[in-house]
Amino acid sequence: MNVRQRWFSLVGRVLLSLIFIISGVFKLLDPAGTIAYIETSHLPLPQVAYVVALFVELGLGTALLLGFHAQLAAAGIAIFTFITALMFHSNMADPLQVAMFLKNTTIIGGLLVVIAFGPGGYSVDRVRRTGASE
Repeated sequence: MNVRQRWFSLVGRVLLSLIFIISGVFKLLDPAGTIAYIETSHLPLPQVAYVVALFVELGLGTALLLGFHAQLAAAGIAIFTFITALMFHSNMADPLQVAMFLKNTTIIGGLLVVIAFGPGGYSVDRVRRTGASE
């Protein structure tokens, strides 16, 4: 992998992970509002769904950012993103919801690239695998 590919893969992971990390921080700062929003979808156990969302967005989002078990993190985030698309953005009569659904599927596409090809260069996984720190 050349230097350009290492940098592009790093920037791609940063951009993919930021939406989840930032969303997780907002959820952490407003648990009551987040749980109330989850309740609007009529999911059972909204408090559990809240904790799962925090784990995925903050935990797996940070793992993806660092390239730590990146393929597993990307898989977990992709599943979560697909489920949230179905649960919260499935009203195809609403153009905003269509756009949000397509945003989610686009993100899933980026995550599938990480699953298929790994985190690329400048990742914890690469250092663990090769001992290289460049």
